[in-house]
Amino acid sequence: MASIARITRYLTVGAGALAVLAAPVPAFAQDNNDEARLRKLEAEVRALQRRVFPGSEGRYFEPEITGQPRQNQATVATPSTTAVTDILSRLDALESQIQRLTSQYEEGSFAVRELTARVEALENRGAAASPALSAPSTTGASRPAGTVQSGAATPTPAAAARPDPARVAAVQAIAKPQTDDPGDDEYSYGFRLWDAGFYPEAQQQLTMFVEKYPNHSRATYGRNLLGRAYLDDGKAKEAAPWFLRNYQADKAAARAGDSLLYLAETMIALDDQSRACIALAEFNETYPALAAGRLKSQYDANRGKVTCN
Repeated sequence: MASIARITRYLTVGAGALAVLAAPVPAFAQDNNDEARLRKLEAEVRALQRRVFPGSEGRYFEPEITGQPRQNQATVATPSTTAVTDILSRLDALESQIQRLTSQYEEGSFAVRELTARVEALENRGAAASPALSAPSTTGASRPAGTVQSGAATPTPAAAARPDPARVAAVQAIAKPQTDDPGDDEYSYGFRLWDAGFYPEAQQQLTMFVEKYPNHSRATYGRNLLGRAYLDDGKAKEAAPWFLRNYQADKAAARAGDSLLYLAETMIALDDQSRACIALAEFNETYPALAAGRLKSQYDANRGKVTCN
């Protein structure tokens, strides 16, 4: 915009030069002072054009004033209106160029604003991958301590410190399936633990399953149920990464839509309405059949808990 202001100032200077040229000049008997004055004004207009169009591309208008005497020729009296007309034409051309530059600047500014808005929208869609939602690692702190024994889940460290005999007996009473599909058996056992309300044991069992069988047909169910095991256990922050991971792993998977909706529910539990609204909007856009069908009541309930723009 500063360059446009400079162009305007230069045009004002050129207009001043034009005002001088427009003053009545005798049609004949132009003396040397008049010729020098016209040449000076012409040089100022050239300088004006070079300032408006800097560089060496030659994008300024070469003067075509025919009223100036050629060198080594006798002075020929010509109407002074020829020089004025030529400068008027050149200033008109400058005004047109300034209008084009202004239009291009405004169009460019609008395009930049539009692009910025689109980039921000895309960034907001991926904002769920913030530290609170980053996909869980399959090693380290995300892996519960201990190993799972067949037919019984090892208690968490806190529970191991003071084992509750009644709880241990209840967990051991949950049978682990024994079929020709060991991966499905591990998932089913985790499901039974979760269904019985043994959430810490279910978290450990399902974590072992998704790590050991990441390509199993039940993997999408396992990741989604693992997120639910944390969410039902009051650990929304730990649940969110599993829902996000399951959704991003394969958006066409059987429980990807469920995980996206549960991600919104998790954000509501974390009092993050902005991300909850993003997840709900994406769920409705990506899985309209689920939003109007199997998950409609859950979707409507979550929508009623937030105020989205």
